[in-house]
Amino acid sequence: MAIYNMTPKEIVGELDKYIIGQEKAKKSVAIALRNRYRRSLLPDEMREEVTPKNILMMGPTGVGKTEIARRLAKLMDAPFVKVEATKFTEVGYVGRDVDSMVRDLVEASIRLVKQIRLQEKYSIAEEIANEKIIEAIIPGKKKPQSSGVKGPFDFILGSGAAPIQDKKETPEEASDTELARGQVRQQLKDGLLEDQYIEIEVLDTNKAMNNLDMGNEGMSVSLGSIFGDMLPQKKKKKKVKVSDARKILREQEAQNLIDMDQVTSEALENAEQNGIIFIDEIDKIASSGYKGGADVSREGVQRDILPIVEGTVVNTKYGPVKTDHVLFIGAGAFHISKPTDLIPELQGRFPIRVELESLTKDVFRQILTVPQNALIKQHKMLLETEGIKVNFTEEAIDEIASVAFLINEQTENIGARRLHTVMEKLLEEISYNITEMQEELITIDETYVKEKFMDRILADDVDRFIL
Repeated sequence: MAIYNMTPKEIVGELDKYIIGQEKAKKSVAIALRNRYRRSLLPDEMREEVTPKNILMMGPTGVGKTEIARRLAKLMDAPFVKVEATKFTEVGYVGRDVDSMVRDLVEASIRLVKQIRLQEKYSIAEEIANEKIIEAIIPGKKKPQSSGVKGPFDFILGSGAAPIQDKKETPEEASDTELARGQVRQQLKDGLLEDQYIEIEVLDTNKAMNNLDMGNEGMSVSLGSIFGDMLPQKKKKKKVKVSDARKILREQEAQNLIDMDQVTSEALENAEQNGIIFIDEIDKIASSGYKGGADVSREGVQRDILPIVEGTVVNTKYGPVKTDHVLFIGAGAFHISKPTDLIPELQGRFPIRVELESLTKDVFRQILTVPQNALIKQHKMLLETEGIKVNFTEEAIDEIASVAFLINEQTENIGARRLHTVMEKLLEEISYNITEMQEELITIDETYVKEKFMDRILADDVDRFIL
């Protein structure tokens, strides 16, 4: 289901399969995506005027900010990129140039559009690949070489030499070859030759030799694009199974069938109109009251990010890209700094503020059991691969949720990530001794969970009162 045909409620419904709670954040993201679709239906003059309303997500670590972004990336057919604000530094400091987030978005868009175009060509490419496989199994006689100039440099080597004459196939030989190929074609269709080894010609792509780094991040020039068709494409022979040969040749032929100029033009348009950039850890570049030292650098990063969020033109190796209609989603814990510590201009560019709630014991219990990728389900399936079934009682699941919640309260609050720590500790002995176990069914109850974590929780409590 394409995301632009989904209503906000349907988008939230899709996110609910993987993310528990955080209704406000899911609702804001769903409306922002739906507004993209609404904007695409407007007349051209008005469409240019409507800019996306950027979102700022605030909440402690592990409550679902990045997970919402990650799931959106899987849901949508729009180019999406996630970047860490801490990787960017102002000019003169070590780090990445802020323009690189737009270049990354363009690369993501190129990959997306190219994959869609390749999928369209796969059926034709597979037919061509099958014919090449048949030719590799039953080669015909080579055609005589023509005496024309082969390439731009042939005049240096001399093209006046007499051509090498090959014997032409007689009609009888041609008929026999065609008959044998027909039989091979049928065997290929029936899947009888999948494990047979054949020798095929593949393009030799030596990336190290073909690309020149121009010093500017993301801007490299391919030698092939400089010389065009003057440099002949190098080919090499490769011995592979028929099943692998089909994949290699299908990919190669599909690449030949797509028009890369059209892909690039479509991808740039897609990045400009539908692109989404998720800027994580935006709170780490917020300045505190004191203006000096690291704060100078942080404010510099904010000022560098500002024009991109406001709307500017960034040069990429595929051409200039406008960021006026790119949707930006900022996210941060904001436990030390506050959104008001960001420079006013940047605050104004994130008009929608969403606060994500801390996770309760009840939410932890749902995370363990409700989502499609629920943690309990993951661990059960992992252990079942070695023939051991693990059964968790309802009381045990309650206790796991309680333990995760208590440890978060007593120590650092790392949100849902605490459940990973608890589950790994709980199943550590079973995972370690699994090869020597005789039982096929292990039941984990409340007592088992308490035994594993009682010492740790009590020890933490006692430590608080030791002077």
